[in-house]
Amino acid sequence: MITARAAATFEPVGRSVATARAFVRDTLQGWGHGDIVDDAVVLTSELVTNAVVHAGTAADVLCLRTDSGVRISVADRYPEREIPLQNSGQIFAHPDREGGRGLLLCGALASRWGVEYTAAQKHVWFQLDLPERPAGTRAAGPALPVDALPVADTRVRVAVIQIDRGGCVSFWNDDARDLFAYDAEQVIGKPLTDFAAWPHTPGTGTGIAEALQLSRWEGSYGIRDADGRVVPVYASHLRVRDADGEASTVCLLVRDHERAILQSPQRAPAQDTLTQAAQPEGRPADPFEVFIGSPAPDDLDGLLQRTVERARDMLDGDAAYLLLATDDETELEVRASTGLPSARQRFARVPVEAGTGRFGSARMPAVHEDLTAVPGAVPLLSGTGMRAVVTVPLKVEGRLTGSLGVAAESPGRYTNEEALRLQFAADRIALAVERARLTELEKLRRGSLSFLVEASDLLAGTLDRDQTLALMAQMTVPTLATWCAVYTVADQASEPELSYVLHEDEDRIDGLKSLLMKVDPPEPVTTPGARVWTAPADAAHDAALRTSLRSLGLGHSARPSTGPGATLATASAVGGETVVLPLVARNRVIGMLTLGKPAEEHFRQEILELAEDLSRRAALALDNARLYAERTAISQSLQRSLLPPERPEIPGVEVEVIYRAAGEGNEVGGDFYDLFPIRDGAYGFAIGDVCGTGPEAAAVTGLARHALRLLAREGFGGAAVLERLNAAILDEGARSRFLTLLYGELWPQRDGSAVLKVVCAGHPLPLRLRQDGTVEPAAEPQPLLGVMDDLELYEQTVTLAPGDVLLCVTDGVTERREGTRMLGDDGLTDVLTTCTGLTAGAVAARVLRAVERFAAEPASDDMAILAMRVPEIHPG
Repeated sequence: MITARAAATFEPVGRSVATARAFVRDTLQGWGHGDIVDDAVVLTSELVTNAVVHAGTAADVLCLRTDSGVRISVADRYPEREIPLQNSGQIFAHPDREGGRGLLLCGALASRWGVEYTAAQKHVWFQLDLPERPAGTRAAGPALPVDALPVADTRVRVAVIQIDRGGCVSFWNDDARDLFAYDAEQVIGKPLTDFAAWPHTPGTGTGIAEALQLSRWEGSYGIRDADGRVVPVYASHLRVRDADGEASTVCLLVRDHERAILQSPQRAPAQDTLTQAAQPEGRPADPFEVFIGSPAPDDLDGLLQRTVERARDMLDGDAAYLLLATDDETELEVRASTGLPSARQRFARVPVEAGTGRFGSARMPAVHEDLTAVPGAVPLLSGTGMRAVVTVPLKVEGRLTGSLGVAAESPGRYTNEEALRLQFAADRIALAVERARLTELEKLRRGSLSFLVEASDLLAGTLDRDQTLALMAQMTVPTLATWCAVYTVADQASEPELSYVLHEDEDRIDGLKSLLMKVDPPEPVTTPGARVWTAPADAAHDAALRTSLRSLGLGHSARPSTGPGATLATASAVGGETVVLPLVARNRVIGMLTLGKPAEEHFRQEILELAEDLSRRAALALDNARLYAERTAISQSLQRSLLPPERPEIPGVEVEVIYRAAGEGNEVGGDFYDLFPIRDGAYGFAIGDVCGTGPEAAAVTGLARHALRLLAREGFGGAAVLERLNAAILDEGARSRFLTLLYGELWPQRDGSAVLKVVCAGHPLPLRLRQDGTVEPAAEPQPLLGVMDDLELYEQTVTLAPGDVLLCVTDGVTERREGTRMLGDDGLTDVLTTCTGLTAGAVAARVLRAVERFAAEPASDDMAILAMRVPEIHPG
């Protein structure tokens, strides 16, 4: 049965893929199905890409929620598109190819999938089943007759007492007042030890203060009430922390004879139960449940933490830790610990083969009676005060998957007997730990796939170098690291340059950048993978030490550039593990991606692998941006060389030129203009249009402009100049393009007029605006250039009186379109009619404004406007 639905349609453009991913993610998270979001996003991304990119049609995405899962379908408007079938004998494409990859992923990730056709559409759908969630408790007792139930008072009172980190009472509820006859005001702020009657057990040193520091504790003791009598209670302690990280202990207490209300199901002692083959009822015991307790934690971290706590309690140790092996089994990574400093808690790595002597290998059980006798035998415990340790391997099918250790501060605490007990427990939990680890790894890899899909989409969406650098940093912080720095290498002879710095706390960016500028950059090497870089942490430590000495008056008196608080904060921010990943593209190191953690933190192996995948994609995107920038710079430099130099000042004539080249990044196109001195008192001008746009057309414009100048200065008349230019264009052979050209020569006269001789070879006719507002063509049309071998062209003479304007344009102006409408010669004439009395600059500007307003879309053709005006003569 369908319980919810959501639908959306996405246009056939590249950005629709990212929009579709966001739509599916928001929909599933809104339905509360975060467990399957990553798989759904990956599959949707591939199917929508097939529709909008490969099929080139709009994509309809439909999400349906049912009782058992979520079904998502993607429909395109290309039903003829061929798809691979599992049993058709057709060979599937390689997974790295674009075509068909979405269906391969459906087969790998989806619970069910299929393809449906209609006359107008093709639907590809997949279903993801929801993970099973157990309902209710995992531990339940049988139904018992009423007379067999435990006895309790009519009104059961459960005292709730909260103890702060100093051991003092911070909360005391009403049931506690009823049980012990103290009001809250009488006990809050006082140590619990003032009221507790703690039983002393010979041979153990655990008191109530130590019990309050344990993560969980359960047992019996007494509370002295207001009359001094001891009330026997049964207690369950749970240590918690609030949102600010402040630790406290919550104590639940009932009268001792009502202990069944709080007491966990009774179990035999661990050392005895682990060796039993069956429970008293005759059912086989689950050794894992016996050791871990029921219910077992659902997540890997919770399971590992419970394991180290039970192992510590089982051997009465002061600390315990559990390490998991990396994929290549060469290193062990700390995943859980108790009783150790924070630096040893998470993701620190140690080699599998460590230390010397009989117990130096993590692949065998090891007992050290005194670590001071074998320094470095257990690197994880160096400097912790632990003296005795027992470690055992976790193995699954003979393969090392981890190591479990229990340590004590007193030497000689452990023997081979304790090692056997711990190994027996480790053998029982190894398979469950490995299964939970693989489940976590699979979730992480699916999330990583979704992350890389979005990262690739973002990186492919820009060719700007600075934006690519910013995207690289923003994708890693804070998802993969606390801070990031990107170094770039211009060429093999150049030193790496710090190009971008980002920290998850914006207030730390300046201090981090200043620190990294003082450190020699990492060496650019092509070796793949992450390598540890200690220079930032060392520099931060030295800076913090110097700051501390100055604050004590023991250092140099030089005034620091930043305050001690900022320096110490920067040191803390970069004091953890720092790794460098090379950015290699086209067999060349183009930079380094540096990732860092704050003090005492390390990277997980899975995160480093994900960062390595990201670095490969980012390197290619950065190199593409570099190549694009270089080619754009070369193109613009060559194009600028085709533009005429500064316009000459013509006495008695106003001149204005407006030039627009079509296409992003183009400065020169198929349209061109020129204005140059020929000899004293004579000036040449030209405006032309080569067939087509872009670099090919620009090459012909360069040929035409330079040929015009050379021939005109050799003394050839206008007709002869164009006839020789026509021959030069035809000599280009297959590269030749036909050319329309208006060429003229101008002579300013003493009476304030100007004489022009013009040749219009296939070009839009020049328009003459008289003072009375009339507009007329100033030349006759003649054949264009680059088509016929023998041209017979002729010059026409035009005299511009004071106040007259000559307007010359290319067809990018007259052929401006809005749907079926075109500006045309008549439209240009109407615009020019309104320009009486305007300067040449104002005339050109008004024509340009009319062209831009004629249509909403940007111009798709090159455009040139040349306006010349003879100023009016005002009597002195």
